[in-house]
Parts: sequence; structure tokens; C-alpha cells
Amino acid sequence: MVEIGKYKMVTLTYDLRIDDENGELVESATLENPLQFLYGAGMMLPKFETELVGLKTDDPFEIKLGSTDAYGEVNNDAIVELPKSVFLVNGEFDSELIQEGNTVPMMSSNGQRLNGLVLEVTDETVKMDFNHPLAGEDLFFTGKVVEVREASDEEVAQILSGGGSCGCGSGEGGGCGSGGCGTESNGGGCGCGC
Repeated sequence: MVEIGKYKMVTLTYDLRIDDENGELVESATLENPLQFLYGAGMMLPKFETELVGLKTDDPFEIKLGSTDAYGEVNNDAIVELPKSVFLVNGEFDSELIQEGNTVPMMSSNGQRLNGLVLEVTDETVKMDFNHPLAGEDLFFTGKVVEVREASDEEVAQILSGGGSCGCGSGEGGGCGSGGCGTESNGGGCGCGC
């Protein structure tokens, strides 16, 4: 039976909770929408991958990641006030999109795509938080290995060239998998880096 290791295709189901098995559920990858990734391709949080080494199809797992091994601590420098003029569309401020609690896709001056959470809108500025939604949180995964198989040369080449994709779990409340996906602190999802 194939074990999880470098350049194996891995399919998982899991529940992701904050802190421990009784914490808030933030994401689920189900049999209908599992997480699939190429192990060792940098698609997952490094500590998460390390904890999976040696597991086989049908093996259950529990993984606890401290915030430093997940998305880091909250970075106060990632909370910024931007002039409202940044959000003008055809000379009009988009008050439907830019309102407290909404997550807004943005682009940095060097072309990096970011998601920002609108914290406050004033007459002159919009205060946004560009930290990962799970920054500062300890993460607890419980799940099962659905399949481990050898990756084809074509899969490895496509994924390593950046053309690959992975199946992300469905994020509850937009917190992680759906629409997110990322490695480390780039505004992506919990485990997967599409």
C-alpha cells in the first residue's frame, strides 16, 4: 500500500476547527469535495504535510497546528487605512461592496492579489485588514486519508509549473477553502494552494 511521501497524489477528507476538537468549525473537506494535492509541491502548510508522512489510504489523522505553524500571528502592519478614492468605480464609491465585514479582492502595487476585510468606513478612509482570516489561531484538523497514489509525470510537471489545481474543501463563512487556497500567509486557504 502506498504511503504519503514526496510527489504522491493525496486525497483527504477533514474538519478544520479553531483550537481543538470542540472549537468552531471553519472548513470541511467531504467525500463529495475532498482536498487533493501533490505532496511535496509546496501546496500545503509545511507542518501539515509533515504530520501526514507515512499515512496510507483509510488512515485517520488528527493534526494540531499552533498559529506559528499555520498562518502566523496577527500582523498589525497588515491593518491599513486607505483613501476612499481607491474604491471609486466610474467616479462613484461602491458602498455595496465596501462595507464593514465584507472581504474585498485587492491588488498590491506590485501586482500581488490580496483579500482585505473591511473593518471601518469613514468619510475619508476605509480601514482594511489584510491578515489571513486565521492569523493568530491554532488549527485542529481531524480527518481521513481517502487515497494515496503515485503521481504521473504529467501531473507532477503540470503542478510544479504552476498549472495544477487541487480540490479544496468548502469553507464555512468564506474562511478558508472555497475561493481562498493558499500557502502560508498569502491570503489563501487553510491547506491548499491553488
